[in-house]
Amino acid sequence: MTPAIAVNASPAALTAPTVKRLSNGLTIIAQQMPVDVVNLSLWLRVGSAVESDAINGMAHFLEHMIFKGTSQLPMGEFERRIEAQGGVTNAATSQDYTQFFITTAPQDFAALAPLQIELVMNPLLSEAEFERERPVILEEILRAQDNPRRRTFYRSMALAFERLPYRRPVLGPAAVIEQLTADQMQAFHRYWYQPERMTAVAIGNLPTETLIQTVADSFDQALAARQPSRTQRYSDANVYRSAPEGPFTTVQRQAYVDPALQQARLVFNWRVPGLAEVEETDALDVLSSILGRGRMSRLVRDLREDQQLVTGISASNMSYWQQGVFSISAQLPPANLAAVEAAIVEQITQICEQPVTDRELQRVQTQVANRYVFGSESPSDRAGLYGYYQTLTGQLHHALNYPQRVQQCTPA
Repeated sequence: MTPAIAVNASPAALTAPTVKRLSNGLTIIAQQMPVDVVNLSLWLRVGSAVESDAINGMAHFLEHMIFKGTSQLPMGEFERRIEAQGGVTNAATSQDYTQFFITTAPQDFAALAPLQIELVMNPLLSEAEFERERPVILEEILRAQDNPRRRTFYRSMALAFERLPYRRPVLGPAAVIEQLTADQMQAFHRYWYQPERMTAVAIGNLPTETLIQTVADSFDQALAARQPSRTQRYSDANVYRSAPEGPFTTVQRQAYVDPALQQARLVFNWRVPGLAEVEETDALDVLSSILGRGRMSRLVRDLREDQQLVTGISASNMSYWQQGVFSISAQLPPANLAAVEAAIVEQITQICEQPVTDRELQRVQTQVANRYVFGSESPSDRAGLYGYYQTLTGQLHHALNYPQRVQQCTPA
């Protein structure tokens, strides 16, 4: 679901951040907050969606390899310095982006920010470390396959999409990971990890000008230290070649027997617009809350509280960049499958034929406003919000005016 944002926040929370684009193409977003930490998040518009089937899993594998050191930072030195100052660091890879971040004290930011940027921009990606890390990735794939929730999600996405890369797991299949080479990874990194494909977000208790200058100087330093490429030129850029898939014209149904499940899972999916059509996603976010967020939502109240047919039910609007998936997911005794399916269809039919009530809409609008406040209190929260929208839509105002857009939604 699209990250939530606030309307009735404090004046400081609503102050627009500063956005600066450097001559090397890097976008920097900076904002001072009166909280004695600083978060630096580096966002790249690269995830599993840009991969071809032949290298599916490369972006996630590379995320791991980034932490194996550079010519300036031996392996483990980055983490040692971060932890010595009481900071934290982590990373994540999704279908549409990769993110690296550190959170540290303001007085340590000038010393630690260059280390993070050096690590991301100039990893060694040596063949020896590549081969040492490959079994770790393969084990992560096995663990994911052992997780019933992930298995359900993977099967759901494979049914939701026929062509688009969102149908594949971010981790990739083991058979592909076993064939990848360090040379391929070096070429992949050299192509995608360029300043013009990156957004650096620095939020915390330092002057905005200081945050921007520290990030800009750190990138200049890292780019100056880059070694000439000795690898093949990367030519496998998928870059979302396919158009969005059309709506289902008939009901597509698949059933699986999973001995590990204690209860049945029932998942409904609809293809909907993604963040490439971000204005179209707002009403879907509201609809997911009306149907399945909180005890007062229609599905929870009807199927769990009143009829007690399910042990859990929710609705979500997953907004990938190229296309989204609107989902309803329920956990229930297998004997109730037919009754729950019929009840969900009845609820969807009703919401298509009759406008939602003003009271329902106002409840969701209040929830959105409050969630924005709660989700924007820390520098890391805000850096995630800004980086996500800037990376996927190219426009920061989508993050800043989301609450106002939700407030403008009508029952129609």
